[in-house]
Amino acid sequence: MLKKPREKLALAFILVTVTLDTIGIGLIFPVLPQLIDRVTEGGIARAALWSGVLATSFAVMQFLCGPLMGGFSDRFGRRPVLLISTAIMALDYLLLAVANNIWLFLLARIITGVTSATHSTALAYIADITPEGGRAARFGLIGACFGVGFVLGPAVGELLANLSLQAPFYAAMALAGANFVFGYFVLPESLPAVERRPFDLTRANPLSALNALARMPGLRSPLLVFLIMAIAMNVYATIWAYYGITAFGWSSGTVGLSLAIYGVSFAIGQALLVAPALRILGEDRTVWLGMIFDIVSLVLLGVLTSGLAVLILIPFTALGGVVTPALQAIMSREVNANAQGELQGVLASLNAIAMILSPLVMTWVFARFTTNPDQIFLPGAPFLLAAALMTVAVILYLARSKSRSARPA
Repeated sequence: MLKKPREKLALAFILVTVTLDTIGIGLIFPVLPQLIDRVTEGGIARAALWSGVLATSFAVMQFLCGPLMGGFSDRFGRRPVLLISTAIMALDYLLLAVANNIWLFLLARIITGVTSATHSTALAYIADITPEGGRAARFGLIGACFGVGFVLGPAVGELLANLSLQAPFYAAMALAGANFVFGYFVLPESLPAVERRPFDLTRANPLSALNALARMPGLRSPLLVFLIMAIAMNVYATIWAYYGITAFGWSSGTVGLSLAIYGVSFAIGQALLVAPALRILGEDRTVWLGMIFDIVSLVLLGVLTSGLAVLILIPFTALGGVVTPALQAIMSREVNANAQGELQGVLASLNAIAMILSPLVMTWVFARFTTNPDQIFLPGAPFLLAAALMTVAVILYLARSKSRSARPA
């Protein structure tokens, strides 16, 4: 455990890293479609197709390499993995800025997927420097930084795009580069050499790593709950814009406003509500009550017919974000210090699976209930499916809690 002054400085670096990383990702959102259209020269429809290929390649590489990077951080320490990932991210943004064909774009996204260890390694770092009882609140701070970056990134990217289509990429490169320099001078190592474990290539395989962790009785059910929840909650990223446009006739400006409201609400909830919820409810009840809150929000989004009502509901939907840090803290407590990186790598792989499966399922359901004349017109159908998945997750989690409480002391 680090001494207090160094711990505060290290925590500041981790929070700045996650914020800048998220801003960097958001910076390129407004210009990515135009840049892809420019290099493919096939129109916006072809650009949308390639955008899907790029997103899928990122998710696949994150799935394959999450445990690998986690294993590296358990063997060599968090500091080198964080710094190397940040440096490569800066070079990756440079590659995107100068790319003049789609294959360079694809290469850049593959590299980003391989080295997207920043978030998972940051969480492992937090677990290293934080006592078990305080981890959920600090995991919530990571989520708050993600929310801040989610709001600021696209807004700044839109402004920079007025200079040139490449400007947001150069800005993202500068942010990543500055953060690398900052971390090089202020970030101490959080995992002592005596607590590291040998690198095991067989456990770097995502399926092998998942199997190794799932064999631990305290992790099997939470990992399954985490995956189901990730698939369900990816419904927002997958169909939100299409839902708003189709159901309520929203303009792109209104879609952007709704996303900004969500990002701000999510950041506030993660920063200010996680600690009080844990103090009052405890980790277990925070998880299952938060999931029930998510279910209610998803059902309402599925059936509401007023765009204004949806905008009013958005801040409340973001409050369900207390679930993830509490669940992460529960799982973090079940593994040793030298397996925190592996755990976070596996969680990154599960998130990647959700990023692959959820768009396929949710967009199919959306199309089915908005274009098929034999079906009722229901743009919110994907949210109802997500609510059903979250219901399954709650049942599994409550069954796990009941079985643990029934064990003899």
